[in-house]
Amino acid sequence: MTQEELDAMMNGEIDDFDDFEDDVKESDDKELDESLADSGVPAGYSEKTSHHWPLPATDENKMVHQLDDVTKEGEEKASEIFDIIEAISNDLMEKESNTQNALEVIVSNIELFSKLSAKFPDVEAFKTQLEKNEAAQEDINQTLEALQNSGDSIMNVMDIMQYQDIHRQKIERVINVMRALSKYMNTLFEGKIEDEKRVSSAQHIAGDTHNELASTDDIEALLEQFGK
Repeated sequence: MTQEELDAMMNGEIDDFDDFEDDVKESDDKELDESLADSGVPAGYSEKTSHHWPLPATDENKMVHQLDDVTKEGEEKASEIFDIIEAISNDLMEKESNTQNALEVIVSNIELFSKLSAKFPDVEAFKTQLEKNEAAQEDINQTLEALQNSGDSIMNVMDIMQYQDIHRQKIERVINVMRALSKYMNTLFEGKIEDEKRVSSAQHIAGDTHNELASTDDIEALLEQFGK
């Protein structure tokens, strides 16, 4: 209620408060409808009735536009993932090579301490070093096995990621079909006469049950929206 309406009620200019409330509600509803119309939202649209209305033709709802974004973003993210996987794979190969070099040293130590332990059986240090090197050899072999398994897993991941490219191709095929259908529908509705040269259509014909008609501006706005 505005200040002017409140002052009018206090001054006794409004006799029937119920009728006044109805007028205020009708005025508020009208203002709401006009506000919704100005924002491009149809009258009667709400969260509860949204499933009865088609989505507005915005960039967020244009189907081909959205699919193009999906394919573009998917390809970019897939490329980033491949770069990360490749870096991990290169690190694993480098560590595997370093581990192989360490293993060669351990094997050489085992041969040396085996000979020394056999020639000098009373020297306990030779036996101890032989046992330590043999234990280190076992640890290195397990590490090499883990690195090799991780490398195989990386290759499997890269193979699986190839399906992303297949999915992109499928989406692009859907886009091409949708674009072809759109062009076909536009061609199907083409006419030989320009709209400006057409004879005006009758606004009312026999059998009409109401006189609620869309204005010329409404029709032009609708055609413009479909043409985007």
